[in-house]
Amino acid sequence: MTAVQGLPMDRDVNPFDPPSRITELRRTSPVSPMLFPDGHEGWLVTGYDEVRQVLADTRFSNRQDLGILHVPYPTPGMPEQTEPSPQVPGLFISMDPPDHTRLRRKLTGAFTVKRMKSLEEGIIEITERQLDELAKLTPPVDLVREFALPVPSLVICELLGVPYEDRETFQSNSSKFMERDVNLEDKMAAYMALNTYLAELVAGKRAEPADDLLSDLARDEDLSIEELTGIAFLLLLAGHETTANMLALGTFALLEHPEQMAELRANAELVPDAVEELLRYLAVADVFFRYAAEDIELGGHTIREGSTVIVSLLAGNHDSGKFENADMLDIHRNARGHLSFGHGVHQCLGQQLARIEMRAGFEGLLRRFPGLRLAVPAGEVKLRTDMNIYGVHALPVTWA
Repeated sequence: MTAVQGLPMDRDVNPFDPPSRITELRRTSPVSPMLFPDGHEGWLVTGYDEVRQVLADTRFSNRQDLGILHVPYPTPGMPEQTEPSPQVPGLFISMDPPDHTRLRRKLTGAFTVKRMKSLEEGIIEITERQLDELAKLTPPVDLVREFALPVPSLVICELLGVPYEDRETFQSNSSKFMERDVNLEDKMAAYMALNTYLAELVAGKRAEPADDLLSDLARDEDLSIEELTGIAFLLLLAGHETTANMLALGTFALLEHPEQMAELRANAELVPDAVEELLRYLAVADVFFRYAAEDIELGGHTIREGSTVIVSLLAGNHDSGKFENADMLDIHRNARGHLSFGHGVHQCLGQQLARIEMRAGFEGLLRRFPGLRLAVPAGEVKLRTDMNIYGVHALPVTWA
């Protein structure tokens, strides 16, 4: 079998589908050998069942301090990695059980369905206030800057206890850290700036706790400041980047499917199912890495110990073996079982929060702006193909 030369990334069919080369691989070889830019011979997994198997099997490890996770796209200035990276304290997404379990348990109480439901009214209020601000502007406006980014940023800042006035600093640093083509030196500078900011923040909360999630964690003496900082980094980054891009890209997708958008506007009861379908259809956090901690059989292949495995959640979500006509957006679809929040022990902790924000965001936006439309041709919308979380850099919109 011929190895794929690097990770295909060109969105060459439409901005919402996986790259056509990935779609072709899923149909012909859902577990494919892949040659990484550094010469490593690893694997690309694109089928729904196979992606779920990788995510559920803890022998496909996340630990960066035991094995090397080879990167499937070049990073300027990145030296060849010949040994594992040091473990970042608190960054439980890059840990395996039992370390992962210990830290994740510290947060499960804060992210229960019941706890998130209790926050729903406040999230709706934040959304409506931002829609009020949007309505005061003279179109055309950038929906990313004026709505899609502020709403989840306000929510996560309030939940964690991060001053919202600091948003420009953490947003610019997190964006630079997530950009693929930024050289390693600038990427690490952005990471260190954000890490320093959060370390000072959590140290202050340990000294003088307030009524917020980071203060609750800071009261736990079992957690070091370094672990608190790592947890804060993960929650802040994931808590606004993913939802912001789902709100913006989801609005773009609905604008490109006007009949479904009109139906959704006319019947708000469809919003919860529409959110699940948009999550399935778009999967903005698409590419995840694992490495085989031992030889593992997958899809008729033996994945050798030490091999890096790349899984595409978007490709799995577009597998017609699981979802009929999977490349079509259908707000009436039962999209439960999609992979956009992951699967297994690393399934997204904040998924209920994200759902509430998206339901409030899409329902409010469609209700308040019935004449919403793109202010530029769809082909001129700048896509985040250069970022680790997909979406649009800007979404120029206008309304009647």
